[in-house]
Amino acid sequence: MKTTKRLSIFLFVFALLLSACERNISLNDDGTVGVETIITQQELQETITASIADPLIKELTVTLQSGYIFVSGTRERLNDLTKTDTQSFRLDLGVSNGQLTSTISDAQFDGFTIEQNRLDLWNRTIANRISNIGSISPNSTLKSVTVTPEAVTMVWTTSK
Repeated sequence: MKTTKRLSIFLFVFALLLSACERNISLNDDGTVGVETIITQQELQETITASIADPLIKELTVTLQSGYIFVSGTRERLNDLTKTDTQSFRLDLGVSNGQLTSTISDAQFDGFTIEQNRLDLWNRTIANRISNIGSISPNSTLKSVTVTPEAVTMVWTTSK
């Protein structure tokens, strides 16, 4: 039984090492596995661009700030591709009940507020995709998320 448990932990850690983002792994005294996931600005930019999923958005830029993420970009007009509009928003990441949360605020599209139903969809999709980057298993619980100008750090725990 002990050999099976050790083999499972080894395979779990090996799978983590094969993923794209940086991870620091530790075995806790209670037998749980602690994982610190570090997500770069580039990984976030790709994830947020895919989450918004608008082919008319060009030059989306993700800027990491202390405590939040600033997202800006240009969007081609549907009826006139030679013209573009600017859009921007603030993105705050948090933790609720062991899950990642995403909250968009100050969302502007050429000076007009972006409608709430679109923001709700973006919030869900962004949180799910970032969790997929950082999550270590279906049994993992997010303990904290920190945004710095260098990276986003997520701390996870996986039960036995």
